[in-house]
Amino acid sequence: MGVSVGAVSVPSGTVLGVVANKVWPGLVDVDWSKGREAIVWDIRFPRVILAAFVGAGLALVGAALQAVTRNPLADPHLLGISSGGAAGAILALLHTGLFLGLLTVPVMAFAGALLATLVVLSVTRFTGATSADKLVLAGVAVSFVIMALANILIFLGDPRATHTVVFWMLGGLGLAQWSHLLYPLAILVLTTPYLLMKAADLNAMTIGDETAATLGIAVQRFRLTVFVVGALITGVMVAFSGIIGFVGLMIPHIARYLVGGSYTRVLPISLLLGAIFLIWADILARTLMAPEDMPIGIVTGLIGGVFFIILLRSKSGDGGR
Repeated sequence: MGVSVGAVSVPSGTVLGVVANKVWPGLVDVDWSKGREAIVWDIRFPRVILAAFVGAGLALVGAALQAVTRNPLADPHLLGISSGGAAGAILALLHTGLFLGLLTVPVMAFAGALLATLVVLSVTRFTGATSADKLVLAGVAVSFVIMALANILIFLGDPRATHTVVFWMLGGLGLAQWSHLLYPLAILVLTTPYLLMKAADLNAMTIGDETAATLGIAVQRFRLTVFVVGALITGVMVAFSGIIGFVGLMIPHIARYLVGGSYTRVLPISLLLGAIFLIWADILARTLMAPEDMPIGIVTGLIGGVFFIILLRSKSGDGGR
């Protein structure tokens, strides 16, 4: 459906035919135009797959961060990781140039996300903000600072090129290409098994540091490892999608509502729901103002903001638990 819907509607039968013909040439009779084929195979199909990868990755990171911080409001956007990734991507695009070729933007985005993570951890240690709530507040503060620095980079950049960074500031999947999909796929393949294997440790972390320590978990090292893994995933996703907020906040809550609190179930369900959600968000972004392509960050921001308010209301109604 994500491939079919858009400014130019393509019947699902044509979509299946194009895909079948690409996978196995000559399998079906070609009764569609070259233009339709280009829309399906070159534009929308990689876009939908990228949406699935990014949604899955951000949801996975959000679930893991909510466990190690014991804060239901934690996600890569609120903790400044997304902002750091975007700042790294902007630095590569406007100032350093593509010195590593196609890898430059993902590498710089990861470096920015990792730096933002380290800054958040340093701020919490410097201020003595050891509680989970204060960790989120530190992340929000760091996010504002990093975005201010990113705006300075934009201001100092070539005015003729600054329009390209709007993609990273507002989020979008319109630049998806088949050659780009290898990087988010590789990151998910490398990091997802680690987090799935650590599901029991994440369950212990949700109870408390002391309990986790009695179970033999090196709490500080494990928390730092999860933050670094989260920065790696977020940095690469931001490099190809821009800043997409609230996916990591919403999806783990929905997953826990559906399957309970055990991370052996929450993590894989978050992966699946995150992919589905962002595909649907991209469909809305392509259709709400067709033929204009609305930045997907606006769609997730609107939905996520409402969800955030409802979540705060429910927590308040539970006595702040």
